[in-house]
Amino acid sequence: MTAPARAARRPSYGRRMTLLQDQITTVSEVSPAERTQRLNVAGAGWNERIAADAGNAQLTYRVSGRGIGSVATEIRAGKHRFLVDEPSALAGDDVAASPVEYALGALVSCQVVVYRLYAQALGLTIDEIEITAEGDLDVRKLFGIDESGRAGFHDIRVTVEISGPDSAEQYENLRQTVDAHCPVLDLFANPVPTKSVLA
Repeated sequence: MTAPARAARRPSYGRRMTLLQDQITTVSEVSPAERTQRLNVAGAGWNERIAADAGNAQLTYRVSGRGIGSVATEIRAGKHRFLVDEPSALAGDDVAASPVEYALGALVSCQVVVYRLYAQALGLTIDEIEITAEGDLDVRKLFGIDESGRAGFHDIRVTVEISGPDSAEQYENLRQTVDAHCPVLDLFANPVPTKSVLA
């Protein structure tokens, strides 16, 4: 099957994300100078803590979720709460992004953070940054139709758009540096020992 034919067969789960739009309005705008100051303070703080005790570099994150509705989940991460759902084609109510969309969102948002950090470290300027992650997933494994493939994404494409005064070569060097240091990209690119138990 040709690529255009495969694309035409893919279901479209596009939706208006009013929840996300509401969340974005709570993030205050910062000037480039404020961003630089905050990045410098954060970097210096971590360097001091880790220099004082290497154990300070070891972090453990905890997130929990409670099933609600048909197949939705209320996620709790520290003081934050958010919903994860599925489109109607996967038995959901389509009230929030799906788990795999959140996974791609985690990749995009982690990339944004690491681009900001390393642009600052390398003395580069990012006026605007927009990142798109697109992933291909075959649901036959999910539904037990074909056990030979992967349950998760089998291909992910990340496109980064940066505007700024530096050269294309400098931004390409930045991209390579970011890809080598981005924690969520590392999760996608490498197997992570994972175990599941019933409590």
